[in-house]
Amino acid sequence: MQPPVELTNIPQTFDRVVAMHPDKPAAWYLGTPFTYGRLKEMADRLAGGLIKKGIQPGDRVMVYLPNCVQWLVAWLGIQKAGAVAVPITPIYTPYDVAYIAGDTEAKAIVCTDRNYGYVKRVMKEHPFEVVVVSGMADVLPGFKRFFGWAFDKVPKGRASKESHTTWLVDLIKQSSPAQTVERDPDDIAEIIYTGGTTKHPKGVPITHRLLLKCAHEQISTSAALFDIRENMVMGAAPLFHILGQTTGLGTVLAHGGSMVLQPKVNLDAMMDAVTRHKATTFVGVPALYRMILEHDRLELYDLSSLKYCFCGGDVLPQDVATRWKEHFGWPIYIGYGASETVGGVCMCPADRDNPAGAMGLVLPSKDVRIVDPLDMSSVPGGESGELLVHSDPMVSAYWNKPEETAESFVEIDGKRYYRTADVVRRDEGGYLHFVDRTVDTIKHKGYRVSASEVECVLQDHHAVVASCVVGIPDEKVGERIKAFVVLKKDIKGITGYDLLSFCRGRLAGYKIPQYIEFRDMLPKSKVGKLLRREVRGEEASRREG
Repeated sequence: MQPPVELTNIPQTFDRVVAMHPDKPAAWYLGTPFTYGRLKEMADRLAGGLIKKGIQPGDRVMVYLPNCVQWLVAWLGIQKAGAVAVPITPIYTPYDVAYIAGDTEAKAIVCTDRNYGYVKRVMKEHPFEVVVVSGMADVLPGFKRFFGWAFDKVPKGRASKESHTTWLVDLIKQSSPAQTVERDPDDIAEIIYTGGTTKHPKGVPITHRLLLKCAHEQISTSAALFDIRENMVMGAAPLFHILGQTTGLGTVLAHGGSMVLQPKVNLDAMMDAVTRHKATTFVGVPALYRMILEHDRLELYDLSSLKYCFCGGDVLPQDVATRWKEHFGWPIYIGYGASETVGGVCMCPADRDNPAGAMGLVLPSKDVRIVDPLDMSSVPGGESGELLVHSDPMVSAYWNKPEETAESFVEIDGKRYYRTADVVRRDEGGYLHFVDRTVDTIKHKGYRVSASEVECVLQDHHAVVASCVVGIPDEKVGERIKAFVVLKKDIKGITGYDLLSFCRGRLAGYKIPQYIEFRDMLPKSKVGKLLRREVRGEEASRREG
């Protein structure tokens, strides 16, 4: 499907969409609509303010905000000023912020008044030239700000009056709209930071052309269900993450659709927004879909407007997929991608029934290989191997990370491929199926056991809310399988024997855990991914101690 407007660089593409839909809501934020015209004016003025304060083309500007209309204004304003956006999660600690600020040599940061204190601490080692601060309700109508203040509904913070600090609303009011700075489509638009096996997060530089192309391709997978120009996306995925950008932000940048923005996950508020705004697209991780199904007030909301429910970020348990289809009558469409691939590598088409558990068909822009991770030789069809991904254009290196780049990117037959470190297989129909992470495979009695497979089975038990499976070194069998399990709060009387009996009916004998330990919680990254390496570290320390 051809995009509604020509995809060049981000500001020009967005401005063309604005010209077509100036009075249409681009975003709804806490019940308030922000039209394309208003969003453009705010972004243009912010760009003018940043330029006046010395931000030049190519300078890095951090965006330290949750999902809110201020995020859109800041990110678009940075693009219009010709700078490079560096979006980060609003729950980052000063340690994380300082590292990324230093790694990118960021000159400016846009933050909330709630995390301004963290920014001040960072400035002791990395002095930003410009700090732009916003309260969560600053851009809302006066009566909403008053009620938020009077009934203590809006989190409050403070920002000191210093020469380098200014409030976002003041900067917009006091600045003239900037003329968009010309940028080549292959210039860097943003640097997204992603975790992994290294000590520090790695910066993924993404160009204007690459973000627009990938977002258009991924959004177009739902075109069989509705006109994507009329798409209303319930923006549950964070905008600092590639999932939120390619499925939500891209709708506004290039297609004339709308987004519903909420600064934090609240199931009732989310489902109420779907009901009120007749959202057509919902994007979430597996845990969110499970939470919705188990929410005791689910029946109070009308979610019938949803036509495209997309799941990314982790393996979707078959139990959740089945229950969702039975309850609502429509499926959850699954996809797989990474920051390094600018989102989707494969996605389940919306115009057909897809195989259970499949991650989808490889998108046209991607060229993949499934190889033996030891020698990079292709594996026979139907067998499992590490997934390599190539595209043209593509991300080909990490920001300032030559060693990590050498480990994660490889040249084969004249093409550069990204090593996903994920083990997959391709079925006869061309669908990819996730098997495991290469670093999270347990070797037990000569068998390779997928930690993710065992975790999914455990999480299908009605009493289990989360699980983590690791290998414990053992001289006799190589590794023994140990499962760490978190039970639902209202569940009593479930024992390890019960869970093992459950596993025996669903797993081959060599895959059944030898140990089960109950926990109150499991360690997760700042974007919600399970940190198996931390659990392994705890076990290693326990054995050594």
